[in-house]
Amino acid sequence: MARIAGVDIPKNKRGVIALTYIFGMGKSRAIEVLEKANVSQDKKVSDWNDDEIGAIREAVSSFKIEGELRSEITLNIKRLMDIGCQRGIRHRAGLPLRGQRTKNNSRTRKGKRKTVANKKKATK
Repeated sequence: MARIAGVDIPKNKRGVIALTYIFGMGKSRAIEVLEKANVSQDKKVSDWNDDEIGAIREAVSSFKIEGELRSEITLNIKRLMDIGCQRGIRHRAGLPLRGQRTKNNSRTRKGKRKTVANKKKATK
């Protein structure tokens, strides 16, 4: 397994797909990295030699990825919550931020359903 940016890249996959295992590296950025490193996109990771891996590491280092990107995202969310803007309040409450309706859906953000019992009628 090749190790790039602290992530084990799978050997049996094509270079473009394998690089997407790195957090913050999508398909288009992976293509850009391979072009910068002069490595074929269709070449499997197991066929990369040491020079190509070094060139890919060099190209990847110019992007903000993995831990640095995760910490930046966390700080951005924390900043939104601290200033108390709408998005920050929604983050704090664990609700969707971008205008989605919450009456029926949004289970991914809200979590498992919490059943609320009905009010019992008062007896005379």
